[in-house]
Amino acid sequence: MDGALDLARALDRVEFARSLELEPDPWQAEFLRSEDKQVLLNCSRQSGKSTTSAILALHEALYHPGALVLMLSPSLRQSGELFKKALSFYRQLGKPVPSESETALSLSLASGSRIVSLPGTEGKIRGFSGVSLLVVDEASRVEDSLYYSTRPMLAVSGGRLMLLSTPWGRRGAFFKEWSEGGEGWRRFRVTAEQCPRISPEFLENERKTLGAWWFDQEYGCEFRETTDSVFSHDVIEAAMSDEVEPLFGEPKAAPSEPVEGEVSPLFGGGY
Repeated sequence: MDGALDLARALDRVEFARSLELEPDPWQAEFLRSEDKQVLLNCSRQSGKSTTSAILALHEALYHPGALVLMLSPSLRQSGELFKKALSFYRQLGKPVPSESETALSLSLASGSRIVSLPGTEGKIRGFSGVSLLVVDEASRVEDSLYYSTRPMLAVSGGRLMLLSTPWGRRGAFFKEWSEGGEGWRRFRVTAEQCPRISPEFLENERKTLGAWWFDQEYGCEFRETTDSVFSHDVIEAAMSDEVEPLFGEPKAAPSEPVEGEVSPLFGGGY
């Protein structure tokens, strides 16, 4: 490989994407070049979020010897699909760093770097540490317990965390991080109308077919109320107040044993 070209790819992930014959959309270029530790991708279906994340994951493994990249989804099949994208790109480049092993779920390089796809089961993902990059695909559908159990994997390494998804109701860790996560997150919101590969005609047909609830989330990146909610998220939040006294107050302690000659306070006199 040409040394100058390889250096350009190492220093600029957009150039790395172009070496794969992909021209990133403006938001994808901004995402690829970002160095933020925590990133939320609230992106429409077919907007390219998985492809871009796979490119980022492969770049991390190729140009940072000893890197550990983990891919997590609600199911092993889904994380396996994301991994397949990264593995396909690796082979397309001609395997610039030799591999020690290639399986359906992991890639180990001679440089010590690894890319591993994980099952969506909390009990089966513990044990990883020193993670350089954690990519959580379909994050709105990942169980909260699974998401929270992965965060400690980044504690010592200071690795990066990427959550990518379309919304799925106003619930769960993805919605909470998007709405309440604060300035610790870099947020990207990309609707289907912003994607040049999705036609207005297709979207209009989808709007009629899916209805507003599904369409607004799958293509509009809007967090809509869950269909079984009695009260909206905003109503519940507005009802919360630290100034209101609890209705029943603190529970009273159990009465002590009566002293001999006293009448128990549990009963009236004469009993």
